[in-house]
Amino acid sequence: MKRRSAIALFLAGFAALSYAPQASSETGWVMLFDGKSLDNFNAIGDANWRVEDGVVVADKGNGFLVTKNTYADYQIRAEFWVEPDSNSGIFLRVTNPEKIGSDNAYEVNIWDMRPDPSYGTGAIVNVAKVDPMPKAGGKWNVYEITAKGPTFTVVLNGQKTVDGVSDAKLPNGRIALQHGLGNKDDKGMVNDKGVVKFRKIEIRPL
Repeated sequence: MKRRSAIALFLAGFAALSYAPQASSETGWVMLFDGKSLDNFNAIGDANWRVEDGVVVADKGNGFLVTKNTYADYQIRAEFWVEPDSNSGIFLRVTNPEKIGSDNAYEVNIWDMRPDPSYGTGAIVNVAKVDPMPKAGGKWNVYEITAKGPTFTVVLNGQKTVDGVSDAKLPNGRIALQHGLGNKDDKGMVNDKGVVKFRKIEIRPL
């Protein structure tokens, strides 16, 4: 009986190891969004964020998903999908989560139709321009962003768009995902319906 109990305990432990998440213990990566819940974020603004089929989606309103924790030096990987006219971005080192902008955060932009494309998709707004600007609309993309001290590197789909730019004004802060207002149409109305989707967002402290 004791032998059977020992075997049962061994198998239970093996099964637990087999199904345990591997990211945090072996590589240092920690999931911020795993396709199931938004427990790591607070919603700020009126964007209609929700989880659908393992993806966090917004298609109306102007707002952010802001991490509950503060981070300093790290790498972040995020898979995202936008329409060509969607206005989105990943904001780093956010110092005021109630009023987020490029003056109190670093905005790694996602906006193919930004009026000034030099700070469009792949750029860090007002910090690092991009030329030529890559296009992200209509497909799944991967951002790999490194913030270490005053140095920032941005890689979009394997292409380095920001290469070691230095800016020391913000040493730490929260991370925010954006669904923003887009361009005005021919009637002067601002577009707020561009779809923004994120999946598999993970971070590794440095």
